[in-house]
Amino acid sequence: MDRNAEFKRWKAQGLSKADLSRKGSVDEDVVELVQLLNGREQYFTTSSCAGRIILLDGNINGFEVQKQNCCWLLVTHKPCVKDDVIVALKKANGDAILKFEPLILHVQCRQLQDAQILHSVAIDSGFRNSGITVGKRGKTMLAIRSTHGLEVPLSHKGKLMVTEEYIDFLLKIANQKMEENKKRIERFYNCLQHALEKETITNSHPKEKIKDKNNSSYTHKKKRNPEACGKCIEENDKALENDDDPGISVTIFPEDY
Repeated sequence: MDRNAEFKRWKAQGLSKADLSRKGSVDEDVVELVQLLNGREQYFTTSSCAGRIILLDGNINGFEVQKQNCCWLLVTHKPCVKDDVIVALKKANGDAILKFEPLILHVQCRQLQDAQILHSVAIDSGFRNSGITVGKRGKTMLAIRSTHGLEVPLSHKGKLMVTEEYIDFLLKIANQKMEENKKRIERFYNCLQHALEKETITNSHPKEKIKDKNNSSYTHKKKRNPEACGKCIEENDKALENDDDPGISVTIFPEDY
C-alpha cells in the first residue's frame, strides 16, 4: 500500500476510536492544539493530557507509582487548594503521593520530516523531553513531553507523614508548575501555527523548498532556530536555561509495531 494512503487509513481509524481516558474528552487547555494538529493532513493525535495535579493512594516502589494498582484520591487540571488535598488524604489507606504531571501529547506523523518539524517546535516551546519513535512498518510517532514534573510522598500506611504547612508549600509549587505548563502550551500552539504556515508557503514554492532542504538547520542536538517561532523563543530562553539538553531520540521498533 502507498505510504500516504496507509497513513490516511491509520488517521481515519485513530480519529474514529472512542476516547478511553478517565475524563472521556480532550482537556480544555489543549482542545485548540489537538484540533490544529488533526486538521493537518500530515498529523493526528493518539492521546493527550494537558497537565494535572493528582493524589494517588497505593504502594511506592522506589518512588514510582503504578497507577493501575492504586486509588485516585484527587485529580484536577486546574490549580489546587490545600483543603481539597486534606479531605482527599483522609481516604488514604496506603502510601499517598502528590504529583504534578505536565503536558503529554502523542502525535502520529505521516513521515519523519513532518515529525522533525513538530519536534523542533516542541523543543523551542519548552517541551525539552520530546522524542520521536519510528517503527519498521513506517509508523512515526512523536511524544511531546516536558521535564518540570513533581512527585512527593505524603503518607505511609494511611498515616500522614508531613505537616499541613508543608502540603500548602507543595501546592504552591505544583500550581506554579501548572501555570508554567499552560504558558508552554500556549507558546507551542502559537509557534506551531507559525511553523505550519511557513511549511505551507515553502511547499507551494518548490525552488525555495529545495533551498531550505540544502540549508537545513535541523541536526542532532540542534541549536534553536530563531526563525522557528519568533519572539516566543526569546521569552522561553530564561525558563529553559536549566533544562537538560533535548537532542533527539529516535527508537526503531520491531516489524509488527
